[in-house]
Amino acid sequence: MLLRHRSALLLPLTGFLLVFFVAPLVWLLSLAVREAEVPRALPRTLTALQSWHSGQPLPAPLFSGFAQDLADARAASTLADAARRLNYEVNGVRSTLMRAAREVSSAPAGTVFGSEFFSAVDPTLASPEFFAAVQRAKGPASSYYLLAAFDLARNASGEIERATEANRIYVDVLLRTLGISASVTLLCLLLGFPVAMLLTQVKERTADWLMILVLLPFWTSLLVRTAAWVVVLQREGMVNTVLMRLGVITEPLTLIYNRTGVLIAMTHVLLPFMILPLYSVLKGIAPHYMRAAASLGAPPVVAFFRVYLPMAAPAIAAGSVMVFILAMGYYITPALVGGGSDQMLSYFVATYTTDTGNWGLASALGLMMLVTTLALYSVAHKLSGGRALSMG
Repeated sequence: MLLRHRSALLLPLTGFLLVFFVAPLVWLLSLAVREAEVPRALPRTLTALQSWHSGQPLPAPLFSGFAQDLADARAASTLADAARRLNYEVNGVRSTLMRAAREVSSAPAGTVFGSEFFSAVDPTLASPEFFAAVQRAKGPASSYYLLAAFDLARNASGEIERATEANRIYVDVLLRTLGISASVTLLCLLLGFPVAMLLTQVKERTADWLMILVLLPFWTSLLVRTAAWVVVLQREGMVNTVLMRLGVITEPLTLIYNRTGVLIAMTHVLLPFMILPLYSVLKGIAPHYMRAAASLGAPPVVAFFRVYLPMAAPAIAAGSVMVFILAMGYYITPALVGGGSDQMLSYFVATYTTDTGNWGLASALGLMMLVTTLALYSVAHKLSGGRALSMG
């Protein structure tokens, strides 16, 4: 009975997560495979294309239904979304479709809407390649956005092939994101491990003050912290000024709007997420283990790597996974202190959702990031013997 009442305490949190996290996330990720714009705007066109295959002549009733769809979609304000979707596959067709819809709506009664009419507007609208793209977007689901996220596309015959060179960017961006995240994780581990060890070896009062310094970045906005690095790392900033006055350098270093600035700023932001899990485990390692190793003749370095480090492995695994996953989704810091070649995958997700309105590709990139993160997490969990899930 008591266990049942305790379980009931989780219901509000579970309901909140389902309604405000799981459901929106599933809805967003479903946009990666959903096709609704073209079926909603061009139903008669898709009906005429049901039995048509690439390489065959276009069916005769196609263009009259296409013209009626354009007129109805323009009146219902659904054409713009369909035109934008088709423009992803047929470059420049968005403005052409909007112009064709105006021509159809203003055409005099009795006008015959055939291939000649649309060829006069733009030959693309009478081409098999255009209607093959329309057919591929017939819905209710397609692999277009998922293929695009992996630099793939379907050709006119429906076969999967590599995208054009201009569109092959996302795999490189994913590899760049993984590389930056791994570099930040390694830097955080190298900087955070000595700090966590120090916290376990000083007096409790001193450890409390040091912990305040570790947590201090949490009291400041991420945007403010990143903007501060822009001031500190610029050519006339504090770092270059100090180094030049000390005679270490003769010219200012380029520390911002490049990979160096991204690594410095992200390491600063994420360092507490490495120190806290490390400290929570290291404080539980009794000092007599190292003394016992020394009494058995082990030098300090050997005792550290053979005794201390294996006991700290759960904390290293937990901290590394936490920092890596957080780094994978970073957007503000690389956008402010990085250059064009340092933007991570989240930058493109944000761009497609806020600037271009390409929710399908944004969802596909988000899904690719999620799957990659889960796969790497699973590998880390397996390699750590299940210790990536726990710090104890």
